[in-house]
Amino acid sequence: MITVDDVRQFARTLPRSSEHLIRDRVKFRVGQIVYVAFSRDETQMGFGFPKEERAALVAAEPDKFLMPRESDLRFHWVEARTAALDVAEMRELVLEAWRMCVPQKVRREQELAARPHP
Repeated sequence: MITVDDVRQFARTLPRSSEHLIRDRVKFRVGQIVYVAFSRDETQMGFGFPKEERAALVAAEPDKFLMPRESDLRFHWVEARTAALDVAEMRELVLEAWRMCVPQKVRREQELAARPHP
């Protein structure tokens, strides 16, 4: 199970990421683009995800992932149950969502920094 604090600690390490409280919901953004958002009760985490791949993700693990509400279907977005995620998987999902909304230069710099140095 992951918490908002788990995501917060990881998101702080990502360039240009900022945290906001909007209508009692914790959201993480790059500029004006939200890449992760929690439900008010923090039982679900929405995150940026390619539209063309989300149906397969939800079908593969329906106990973990679910489609966004109808009004959000037009966005690159999917939801996950926080109780079903572990920290490693959360980091992967958050990182990929962040990569979808930062400039390529920032993404490349982060990838280079994350590589182990010989």
